[in-house]
Amino acid sequence: MNWSVGIDIGGTFTDIVAVGVNGEFRHAKTLTTSPDPLSGLRNAVASVGLTESEVRTLIHGTTMVTNTLVEGQLARVALITTEGFRDVLQIARASRDHLYRLDLPPRMAPVVPRELTFGVKERVGARGEVLCVLEDAEIRRAAEWVRRVAPDAVAICLLHAYANTDHEIALADGLRDILGDACPFLSVSSNVSPEAREYERTMTTVLNAAVMPRASSYLDRLTASLPESVDLRLFHSAGGMASPAVLRSLPLSLGLSGPAAGASATANVCSTLGISRGLAFDMGGTTTDVCLVSEGSAEISSDCRLGGRPVRQPMVAIESVGAGGGSLVGFGPGGLSVGPRSAGSMPGPACYGLGGTQPTVTDALAVLGYLDPKRVLGGTIRIDPGLAREALAPIAGQLNYSIERTALGIIDVANAVMSRALRRVTVRRGIDIRETALVAFGGGGPMLAVALARQLDIGKIIVPAFSAGFSAYGCVVAPPLITRQKTVRLETSAWDAARFAAEREILIGEARNMLLASGVLPDTITLEEVALVRYVGQSTSVPLRIDDVEAADIDLLGARFRETHHRIYGYATDEPFLVESLRVAASAPSDATPGMTRKAGASAPGAAIPCAPPLPSGSLLCCFDSDGFVATRCYDRAQLPVDAIVSGPAIIQDEWSTTILPAGSRAHRDAMGHLHIEVRT
Repeated sequence: MNWSVGIDIGGTFTDIVAVGVNGEFRHAKTLTTSPDPLSGLRNAVASVGLTESEVRTLIHGTTMVTNTLVEGQLARVALITTEGFRDVLQIARASRDHLYRLDLPPRMAPVVPRELTFGVKERVGARGEVLCVLEDAEIRRAAEWVRRVAPDAVAICLLHAYANTDHEIALADGLRDILGDACPFLSVSSNVSPEAREYERTMTTVLNAAVMPRASSYLDRLTASLPESVDLRLFHSAGGMASPAVLRSLPLSLGLSGPAAGASATANVCSTLGISRGLAFDMGGTTTDVCLVSEGSAEISSDCRLGGRPVRQPMVAIESVGAGGGSLVGFGPGGLSVGPRSAGSMPGPACYGLGGTQPTVTDALAVLGYLDPKRVLGGTIRIDPGLAREALAPIAGQLNYSIERTALGIIDVANAVMSRALRRVTVRRGIDIRETALVAFGGGGPMLAVALARQLDIGKIIVPAFSAGFSAYGCVVAPPLITRQKTVRLETSAWDAARFAAEREILIGEARNMLLASGVLPDTITLEEVALVRYVGQSTSVPLRIDDVEAADIDLLGARFRETHHRIYGYATDEPFLVESLRVAASAPSDATPGMTRKAGASAPGAAIPCAPPLPSGSLLCCFDSDGFVATRCYDRAQLPVDAIVSGPAIIQDEWSTTILPAGSRAHRDAMGHLHIEVRT
């Protein structure tokens, strides 16, 4: 019972990192072959030589909620709202998902059909004033309607409930009292998303209800399958972990569980290496996920999309694209395409020899010679370049290209898809991408990192230790964390300092209490507060970290806002502004030993000391461009001396991942096991 274990179950692979009390690390990667993720979890624990009874803390990242949304396996939800507002999901934002495709539906069908929507007579104003009292008779009428339609879950979203929660709480309590054991799962907007913007708040509350039954069943089975001595935590979308007890009522917060763990691990490494701005670049088997990390923290956004639908909750600001190693390659009227469909783990890419015949990005990499057919990846997979060539041959014939040229084209298309995602989290937010460091991980990230960095004019790349299972590492080192956000809408022209202080105390209390429910000791909790500020009339807010001094001085807060607004948008004015929302993050230290600290006497991170060149472990013929195949030295990552420089063209291999160094780039390994790559030398 001395191990902290992080497990990330992805669409293609399950990653595990285990940390012992003495700082010992074990890590492994297994194929996600079982339809039952709990079986995959047990297999992962066994793959690092542990039994469940030896595990003290298990932190689990899961794609269960994301898959539920993407696959449309949603529960039957009934929506109770304010009378006269039953059509909020049908009206949506009155915009089209595909502006120029008139042959497609204007938007996705509503999650809740109109016949499963019920209006109660009540009304709260935008400032929280009660305009129409919710009578007990209305609560009984709603309960009888719920009994009649018999949904799997109920979403309660009353008008302006973010400003006054009384009616929603009374309605939820009344349904539980009247229906008793027959009461379905309840999702209440003032708990799920106490925010303005009626459509987004309603959609978030409904989606939370739609995944509740499946998530609750999963948590029940997961808890029952583990010994009582195991402290189970789940990684959530805001970049931390919490107990199942806390997440049962907020299962939608597991929507970006796995990718958020990778972003959290990137923040940990950037802090250790003194990198002020890093780009998490996680290329897995099914998707590529990217996120900006600034000053040791992953960027948080309140406006995300899951399964193509808007979600208004604090989540790590991740951009996901369907361009992973297993992404299927197609050819149509528009030319080559990559993703979003994936070969998954079974049958997987053709070169795995598991029965797959359709071409994937991994097959293109195998054709180019980057994957050593003599190595057995993770002790289970041997690469067959011949099968990869067979898979690519039909597309090469359609293009009238050689198979090698086709493979280079596939990599170019994949890089173009991924570069757009990286620009969305930097350039579109006013960040100079050239001043960031690319932190490449996942099974495919280190392979395409240099080519992608050159395309974006990024000069430095970090391939962290445990790069193939980096999201699992993020689960281990992430802190217990609860993030709560609430709309307050306080204008400077009528500033109410007492109300601002009261709203802060409410949020702080909510976050602290939820963290305490996860088993955290009170004296270990630290708080971080963010005010989301905008000019009156603007639609986009600027996040500002605040402390007690700034919270008490509106002039100081205003100066910070104008300075930040000018930095992001290039201008600032003295016009009135308002605090749109408040966000509080309550956290506690992780109880796992990070294990990636610099040893005494080691060189400073990123500063290689010239020493004897390392000895290659072999050689491969690799194709980097139209010049054809060249002899390329191969190095075993684990055997690289600290600070020894490897110059491209070269390939650095470990058990589960490959780092490609084209000509003109070079790399060295630091004392913590990270690879530092200079893109151009």
